[in-house]
Amino acid sequence: MRVLSIVHDSVVDGEGLRSVVFFSGCPHRCFCCHNPQSWRFEQGTAMTVEEVFQALMSNPLCEVTLSGGEPFMQAKQVKVLAQRLKQAGKHIWAYSGYTVEQLLSGTVHQQELLRYIDVLVDGPFRLERKVPGLRFRGSDNQRIWMLQEGKPSGLIFS
Repeated sequence: MRVLSIVHDSVVDGEGLRSVVFFSGCPHRCFCCHNPQSWRFEQGTAMTVEEVFQALMSNPLCEVTLSGGEPFMQAKQVKVLAQRLKQAGKHIWAYSGYTVEQLLSGTVHQQELLRYIDVLVDGPFRLERKVPGLRFRGSDNQRIWMLQEGKPSGLIFS
């Protein structure tokens, strides 16, 4: 998988203290994205699932957030990582420019990745919908879903 960076001790990429994986590559390329350096698929470093897992587990105090780029573009590998993280007891947030509806009808790997995610922030960032002070998202079209067994079970922080 291609990883742009891994950051520990974030308090802005989900509830609590989190380690964040920023994956390389994003097809959405939202205007005024906060992380445009993640757009190119060839950016970052090629890492194995085991290397990313070990990097995330090196900080036992942090839960995990999958961000980007677009983590669902590498869903075949990211789902394996997410499965291992869940087995290790980690709480997982994921950010996606796709909506939950798009992911539920997406590839088998995208649907399987959803099964390991606890909270999904969905939808593209829209500058015209930017609202300062929103918790854990940049624009009000983005939704924060609690997921259970890969399906949305309710909105939070609306």
